[in-house]
Amino acid sequence: MNRDEKAAVVDEIAEQIGSAEAVYAVDYRGITVSQIAELRAKLRDADTSLRIVKNSLTELAADKAGAAELKELLQGPTALALVRGDAALAAKALSDTARQLHILEFKGGMMNGGALSAQEIQSIARLPSREVLNAQLVGTIAAPLTGLVRTLNALIAGLAIQLQAMADQGLVSGAAEPEGAPSAEAPRSEEPAAEAEDEATRGASAEDAPPSAEEQEPVAEAADEQEPAAEAQPEPEPEAAAEAEATETEETDQDAASDADESDA
Repeated sequence: MNRDEKAAVVDEIAEQIGSAEAVYAVDYRGITVSQIAELRAKLRDADTSLRIVKNSLTELAADKAGAAELKELLQGPTALALVRGDAALAAKALSDTARQLHILEFKGGMMNGGALSAQEIQSIARLPSREVLNAQLVGTIAAPLTGLVRTLNALIAGLAIQLQAMADQGLVSGAAEPEGAPSAEAPRSEEPAAEAEDEATRGASAEDAPPSAEEQEPVAEAADEQEPAAEAQPEPEPEAAAEAEATETEETDQDAASDADESDA
């Protein structure tokens, strides 16, 4: 490998270290080529690549990527697992292979810019996968909401049952009336007859009622017109009346005297 090829490898590894969410350093001594191929197939499911490069080139790549913490782990044969996907799933694949082959050993690593020890990587390997954790998180968040929805559904169902019971008892407006109750439309059918009876009553009362003040005004005016006729006859003066009474008295006395003479004869 010439200088240009080494520079290209350093740039490639530095870019992978910089874009990785986690980097695990493992001692790969004793592993065969077929076993490495099988391990890389498992890591591919976690979007992880396994790079086996000379420590000198890895140090240059770590310096270029700003990951100085990795330089302390580059002692002896070291392979880097560059994780871009599920860190727990990648650590689990490495841990399972190491348990089966008894050859891989964690040295340490990095995650989100912080250093990781071998024990911390083993703890990450025991964690559920990201999909399982997401499902558990969703279940934890949704549990109170599910309980709330169930409670609300129970309350609504109970309210519906109570309203139906009230409707059956006729306590709710619009409910069916009990048997034998008068129909609500019966009074409407009697309205025309009641109106005709009211008109007849008003007509009879109008005929029997005494004439109003306006109707009586012509009669009063006619009586006023007859008053001048009575006033046209002048009343006799007091003296004439006295003479008339005296004349009538004399005539009465004369008649009485004549009647007396006839009786004497």
